[in-house]
Amino acid sequence: SEAAFMTGLERNAGVVSMASYAPLFAHIDGWQWTPDLIWVDNLRSYGTPDYYVQKLFSLNKGSKVVPITLNNDVVAGQDSLYASAVIDAATNEVVIKIVNASGIQQTSILSFEGIKKLATVGKLTVMQSTDLNQVNSFDQPLVVSPKESTIAVKSKKFEYTAAPYSFTVLRIKML
Repeated sequence: SEAAFMTGLERNAGVVSMASYAPLFAHIDGWQWTPDLIWVDNLRSYGTPDYYVQKLFSLNKGSKVVPITLNNDVVAGQDSLYASAVIDAATNEVVIKIVNASGIQQTSILSFEGIKKLATVGKLTVMQSTDLNQVNSFDQPLVVSPKESTIAVKSKKFEYTAAPYSFTVLRIKML
């Protein structure tokens, strides 16, 4: 849900100048509620899934928002999909963020109009769990965390299948 919300912030970056997450830290022996991003005890710490969502957005921001549509409409909840797209001028990459908030795989066609050529391999970062009650803990600090891989980019138009209950960041170099 955090990632779906943040795609809306990114799509509307022209009117949303800042956003912040609170509360940030919680100590295992002294907390008032559970939405904190980072949990600590006297020796260890771990980030929650929302921490990793915030981190992925901060590490994959762009310099220009570009439209991303599904059936000629903004991707904001149709078929439980949420998405945003940006161009990162510093790295010359297009960055797409896709959230599948449903319990089934969602296959979409990604079409990159207006881009001359793309690299043949992109970087794929996915956070996913089919157990909606799954949380990170001191004993399992990375159970719900981003996993990196690559994706083959055969042309400027290709299929992408989003896993159930997932948040995906796709980075592809523009040539």
